[in-house]
Amino acid sequence: MLIGDVARLSGVSARMLRHYDSLGLVRPTGRTGAGYREYSGEDIRRIFHIESLRSLGLSLREVGRALDDPGFAPAELVDDLIRRTRERIAGETELLTRLHRIGAAEPAGWEDVLQIVALLRSLGSESAGRRQRAALASAREVPVEALVEAVLSEADPNVAGALRWALARSGEGGSALLAEGLDAPAAEVRERAVQSLAEMPDGAATALLRDALTHPDLVVRRHAALALGARGTADAVPTLIDMIVEGASDVDAADALGALASDPALADRIATGLVDRLADGTVGSPARRRLTQALADIPGTTTSRALADLSHDEDRAIALTATYLLRLRDAR
Repeated sequence: MLIGDVARLSGVSARMLRHYDSLGLVRPTGRTGAGYREYSGEDIRRIFHIESLRSLGLSLREVGRALDDPGFAPAELVDDLIRRTRERIAGETELLTRLHRIGAAEPAGWEDVLQIVALLRSLGSESAGRRQRAALASAREVPVEALVEAVLSEADPNVAGALRWALARSGEGGSALLAEGLDAPAAEVRERAVQSLAEMPDGAATALLRDALTHPDLVVRRHAALALGARGTADAVPTLIDMIVEGASDVDAADALGALASDPALADRIATGLVDRLADGTVGSPARRRLTQALADIPGTTTSRALADLSHDEDRAIALTATYLLRLRDAR
């Protein structure tokens, strides 16, 4: 069969068949009297074998080895092809993500595109300083998806702080994306997500923080309570009191309760919650001291009566603290 007929049958161009011949992959078995290449049935089968192997991503050199080397181990090559394919897919996926982010930023011209690309590359830099500078320059310049991805993966506290700042100023949409981070398998990612939500000013973030008060991750619950306390949300009170008992960021928790207690409707509820825990026989002396100290910024008669009782407490440190706090209240 002449080369033109083989090309039509196999779908491989005559030019590529000549290339295969020059590489020694498929040498036509014969020649016509006029000197034209003439392919046998075996030659054509070899061509189809070559095309099948090329469809798997093998180079022509690897195809030659596979067909001619009796000791060739296909399993090793297949494993290598799998690795290379995964790397290629990862690279293409990264490119696609970057293009989506550039499109989401709605650049007006190529200068905008180049600026966004530069910021995205800087956010992925190995240099913490460069990432931080990029974060500070990223508010409303980089799509929110990129900022969320960066903040959830950032381990450097300074860079993370800059990213949270940028995210809080990036507009709507960040809270919903951060919600996915709350359910991440890695504890550090969950913590970064709730810390970022704490700095998001929108109502969606507040709603997510309320939900986080019942999260199975204790660290997430505590961060959510502190953030909600600063926002004046009464739902945080029980968790904040628990934090004081457990000695977990107890000073911050007490400050949050004091801020909440500026609302007269909440002050008595907070005081009652603290007093109830003080009366709990399972609470040890260190926790009772912290609870007593937390009463300092809680106004109202419930607090005053509790401090008067605590001034006679068997624990001398608690009695002295309560007496001191009563004097301060009288002085006011």
